[in-house]
Amino acid sequence: MKIKKILVANRGEIALRVLKTAREMGIKVVTVFADDDRRLPHALYADESYSLGSGSLHDTYLNKAKLIAVAKECGADAIHPGYGFLSENEEFARMVEAAGVIFIGPTPESIVLMGDKIGSKKALEKIHIPLTPGYHGDDQSEDTLSREAKKIGYPVLIKASAGGGGKGMRIVHQDSELLEAIRGAKSEGLKSFSSDRVLIEKYVLNPRHIEVQLMSDTHGNHLHFFERECSIQRRYQKVVEETPAPNMSQELRLRICETAVEIARGINYRGAGTVEFIMAQDGAFYFMEMNTRLQVEHPVTEMVTGHDLVKYQILVAQGDRLPVRQTEIQQKGSAIECRIYAEDPDQNFMPSIGKIERIGAPGLRDVRLDCGFLDGTEVGVNYDPMLAKLVVWGETREIAIEKSIHSLNEVLFLGVKTNRDYLKRILSHPKFVAGKTHTHFIPDNKDDLLPRAHTAQDRADLIAALSFAERRMTTAAAASSHGTASSTPWTALAGFRN
Repeated sequence: MKIKKILVANRGEIALRVLKTAREMGIKVVTVFADDDRRLPHALYADESYSLGSGSLHDTYLNKAKLIAVAKECGADAIHPGYGFLSENEEFARMVEAAGVIFIGPTPESIVLMGDKIGSKKALEKIHIPLTPGYHGDDQSEDTLSREAKKIGYPVLIKASAGGGGKGMRIVHQDSELLEAIRGAKSEGLKSFSSDRVLIEKYVLNPRHIEVQLMSDTHGNHLHFFERECSIQRRYQKVVEETPAPNMSQELRLRICETAVEIARGINYRGAGTVEFIMAQDGAFYFMEMNTRLQVEHPVTEMVTGHDLVKYQILVAQGDRLPVRQTEIQQKGSAIECRIYAEDPDQNFMPSIGKIERIGAPGLRDVRLDCGFLDGTEVGVNYDPMLAKLVVWGETREIAIEKSIHSLNEVLFLGVKTNRDYLKRILSHPKFVAGKTHTHFIPDNKDDLLPRAHTAQDRADLIAALSFAERRMTTAAAASSHGTASSTPWTALAGFRN
């Protein structure tokens, strides 16, 4: 069945991202909006847009029945869930399919399997995927968990089985911390994910976070679109992503990508997915989890491969074969994505709210700003603080870094405080430039990432430079007015423009 109309069950930049590709494919797009979003571009630029009313997220973007009712009312053939919200919600996927609407995503069974950290590890053990040494058994008693943690050896990581985004995670360095960490992870897991099951993993010191972009169709084709380096994180939330991963041999790159394809094939996956690995400093890598959706950072993959991942999602959802073979997917150049947040890193990352007076546009080639806001729109506290994603491609990693820093200077968000300067400090850090990244990069280099205080000498140098420039301008003006030798035909042309 060819999809003719898609409802995007999401908001902001990801809704606009889906809209762009769908229109290029000749598909109509319907968006939804909470009342406080009615002036945002995703509510204004679609072919149709429907209000979800006001209230909490559960009353609007997380209201499954309301979203499906809108899809039926507008005659949508399919629903694209974007990322976040209901994108990995098995119940929503089943409800969509039961309503006779196509869910642009994996099967509900895959969502359940890979959404459970314990269940996914048990499934992948059967196909011999490398797993982080640890315990993911059914016995969840404190005695058993304590015994297994000691057997693994400290430090260990306690993780909520249904968790994500760093919730329900605790690092334990010694025996005296263990029980409190187990109870804390269980409590947070129950509160956030309605499950208090936990697993224990060996904590890898200074690991890298490497993920592989996958796409699978319903005809047995499982492809990778290479890896992304996502080690620059703050409190388990990604800040900067890039591809190709720096300082990685081609042999290792292919091994980790082929392992991800084995996972997709082993669980008979469908659609877009990302397999995330923890990689030790010696190059050993271990399966961490699989995200059964489109990732926030998917644009860097698109930049270096030239393939439209949203287009492939839609093609797979309507039953088509993927129109590309693995040998045709290549990496070219380097791409970096910076997440621009409404927060003040210099004030302990305090959230920033208010009206965006003006958004600056990047001027260089091969730079895109994926943004869900317009001049004059408001930033509130009800949603994720990410304002935009700056995505930059360069022929080399060095060029991509330089272009990213230049473009960050251009993409002002006047009216709200952002982390732009903080991102520039990360990109300029010698260790980042050298590709020496790991998941503790930000905490380990926190002092280096603070704004540099201006010294008395800095201020004196600035005053001297301004004074010198002022004297030169005064001298030049005087010479010009008296017709001295410095006066030329060019200086005499009033109002001349070039």
